[in-house]
Amino acid sequence: MIGFDKTNISSGTNYLPESTHFLSDVLNAKVTIGGKKIGKLSDLTILDKEKAAEVTHLVVTRPFGYPSLMVPWEKVRLFDAKEIAIDIDDAEKFACKIPEGFVLLRDHIMDKKILDMEDNDVELVYDIKMVMKKNKLYVTDVDPASYARLRRLGLSWLADLFHKGIDRSEDKLIPWLYVQPLPADLGSFTGNVKLKILKEKLNDLPPVDLVEILEDLDHEQRVAVINQLDTEQASDTLEEIGPNMQREIISSLKKEKVAQLLDKMTPGQAADVLSVLAFEDRKAIMDLMDEENIDKIKSILDKLQDTIINIITEKYIRVSPDEIVETAQNRYPRIAKDKDEVMYLFVVDERDKLLGVIDVKDLLRGDDKALLKDIMVKSVITLKEENTLGEASAMFSRYDFRALPVTDKDDKMVGVVRYRDVTQLTHHFLE
Repeated sequence: MIGFDKTNISSGTNYLPESTHFLSDVLNAKVTIGGKKIGKLSDLTILDKEKAAEVTHLVVTRPFGYPSLMVPWEKVRLFDAKEIAIDIDDAEKFACKIPEGFVLLRDHIMDKKILDMEDNDVELVYDIKMVMKKNKLYVTDVDPASYARLRRLGLSWLADLFHKGIDRSEDKLIPWLYVQPLPADLGSFTGNVKLKILKEKLNDLPPVDLVEILEDLDHEQRVAVINQLDTEQASDTLEEIGPNMQREIISSLKKEKVAQLLDKMTPGQAADVLSVLAFEDRKAIMDLMDEENIDKIKSILDKLQDTIINIITEKYIRVSPDEIVETAQNRYPRIAKDKDEVMYLFVVDERDKLLGVIDVKDLLRGDDKALLKDIMVKSVITLKEENTLGEASAMFSRYDFRALPVTDKDDKMVGVVRYRDVTQLTHHFLE
């Protein structure tokens, strides 16, 4: 669990750090107001959504026969296994019975059967995984693993003994994405958790389809799905993912796992994935990979370290910030005639300092009498002369531009790098 500065509790600011929790870990945690214990957490209510279920209320049981409290999630100021701090003035305002229609995680979901699409028994829900994100708590997975069962029984020490060396993230968690909308008759003794797909069919999905699914998930769910796939399927899927998502997923996987996935790829594909990682992470992973293809991978990565200076073009369109849109529109066919890059106009001052960029589509749609400086994009993403080919490729993947300006330390234009030139060159030596 991530640490929390309890000085934030009294400030009234609802800051809950991103963290991961299992329901069994937080049930029966003490609930406090102003540092004084008022009861313990007995359940959580959720609002069922497609990708994840959102926690809406805490159910707090109190001693001495006092009625339970139903506290809105917005009142939570601290949430961990040791203490849950809430910010309310009068606890009695929240004393009530749970209204009908509310779904309770402990009472309604735990210990329910998990059925596949054909109503075959798959597992039982032994625990529930939750993720804190942007001050909200989401249910992201149900946990049918034997580890969870032992943990529920208070035998964590035995679970750790049986699962020594195995990270809980390796368990066969079932993402909430694969859970059908909860039935209307769901109650303490009625209804079951039903999947949208056959669990054993997960490894049969094409990588392209899996990527589409991953794009709709949050980070924790993506990692859970990758961990559930067999090595070859996970490798193929990782290869199809964009650089940003690759980097995020790899950062949460064990390096041994990443090395196994990369060993299933061609040297070019493996180098493509490794190129988006920090040097230290890249080296640590390569040290764990099979030596057979390492030399080829290193050779490709070395080429990606070449600077972009040799592929810069100086044939691009320069315009003045004080030029009128109509004038630039009329001049465009002539000034674009001999240029390599014609889809962007680069706005520069008299010293060739880059001021902004205009997409040709925005030029054609602009007000005839407006000045170019009024329609240009002022916050420009740029490259430097010393940037590498790999860095340029990652930049294009991140921002989806057709070309990027290259500037010196004084922000003066040096030239333009085109997406087409970068991809043609990288594909040449990634094959």
